[in-house]
Amino acid sequence: MKFIFKELAQNPGITPVDQIPELDYKEFHSQTIELLKKESCHCLNYFTLSYENHRKFVIIIGNDDSHKIYVYSHIQGSEIKSLASITRDCFQLHIFEREISELTGIHFEGHPWLKPVRYPYDRKNRDAGIADYPFYAIDSEETHEVGVGPVHAGIIEPGHFRFHCYGEKVLHLEIQLGYQHRGMEPLFLNKETLIERTILAENIAGDTAIGHSLAFAQLAESFAGVEISENLENERIIALELERIAVHIGDTAALCGDVAYQLGQVACEALRTLVINTMQDWCGNRFGKGLIRPGGTHYPLNEELRIHIIKRLEEVRRRFSEVTEMIYNDSGVVARFENTGTVSSKQAFLAGAVGLAARTSGFSRDIRRSHPFQAYRRFDYKPALLHQGDVFARAFLRRMEVEQSCSVINELVAAYKQPADNQLTKPDYSLKFLPGMLCVSMTEAWRGEVCHVAVSSEDGKIAAYKIKDPSLHNWHVLALAVRDQEISDFPVCNKSFNLSYCGNDL
Repeated sequence: MKFIFKELAQNPGITPVDQIPELDYKEFHSQTIELLKKESCHCLNYFTLSYENHRKFVIIIGNDDSHKIYVYSHIQGSEIKSLASITRDCFQLHIFEREISELTGIHFEGHPWLKPVRYPYDRKNRDAGIADYPFYAIDSEETHEVGVGPVHAGIIEPGHFRFHCYGEKVLHLEIQLGYQHRGMEPLFLNKETLIERTILAENIAGDTAIGHSLAFAQLAESFAGVEISENLENERIIALELERIAVHIGDTAALCGDVAYQLGQVACEALRTLVINTMQDWCGNRFGKGLIRPGGTHYPLNEELRIHIIKRLEEVRRRFSEVTEMIYNDSGVVARFENTGTVSSKQAFLAGAVGLAARTSGFSRDIRRSHPFQAYRRFDYKPALLHQGDVFARAFLRRMEVEQSCSVINELVAAYKQPADNQLTKPDYSLKFLPGMLCVSMTEAWRGEVCHVAVSSEDGKIAAYKIKDPSLHNWHVLALAVRDQEISDFPVCNKSFNLSYCGNDL
């Protein structure tokens, strides 16, 4: 079939809203299915824009092979109450159609799982409450249910996990989030200054401050037609990869803790501290808050910091290599990790998995390669890839990615040229947005693909803002991973994904 869409050639990509093709729903339906049947394509976002008498449904699809972004839409009158579901033919759209249904009240006919996602304050049905969530039920005397949450021990965020078990075996897991009611997307409309929105962005998911704030900075600069220096692009990627290293090492510690390998846990916890303290040495915050700003930076690299980063990474790289050599040669650890929580390539594809969850099941889905941004545009990044799809793969890929991230940082730090004082660019919070535009901005954060989309009004203000954390795709992948596992394996499966509750509850 002949495809009709607006093609964006780079990331971030921007287009006038009035140039986005409008298809009738039958064409939209069939085109989306045909595109998403391709392993190279996946849905970046799908949402609605509300106008006085109609809604504009906008879908954004990324092509990993061509490095392009496809944007197209369909228009429906405000009186429309139902549409044929695309999910029945293309399951990765299940979460997007569920969100649209919850917000607009539109019923997607044939959707196999049309349940609420978040119970936000602006949901269509205000009578529906999270306490009434319609959990799947099995009418059987041989099975039993186990409920976990929404209040957890320690610092785990709120979420409800409902297991259906036959003895110790998990037959089905349903995960219900939506307890935090954060209202992040409306806040991007309510806040009027660029600095307020930047601070919002770096707090979307606390462990991904760099990944989300960079997506917003790119978007703001693209809207304003601002180009930044090569040095600043390099600095941003150094920070992004430091964030990746810190979390991957911390996750390795958590995985070791879950299988009672205390040596690996404490050694990795100490190494994570070294990395986040390096970030604090750079910008005064261990999570990198305050570092990424539109148009410039308050904390440019200098020669002293450059040398400090190189020395610190050399130590972290050496010590992490030594401790992971012990971790992955310990028979007890390997026995607990291997063949536990396996996700097949087919499951990962159908669920629309992104990031680490995809790359451990054989899918090379990585924005650094498929839609390169910042300094990644200047070199050919090749993602680490595994195929086993189990906890071992999700743990071991972290080791591989730490090694890669250290190499990327060393290359960028070595290429850094100290600018003269008069060439340093401070952040610009007065950037003006082009009117009537749609912009798509993506980064590959440590957890996977982050996607921010904004639409500007005719007076240059933000009229709509959509955020997608990779967890939105991957929570269902976790549910698939624990099927046919013993329920006691859930903690280590959960840690192997380390998904974000707050990144989902926007």
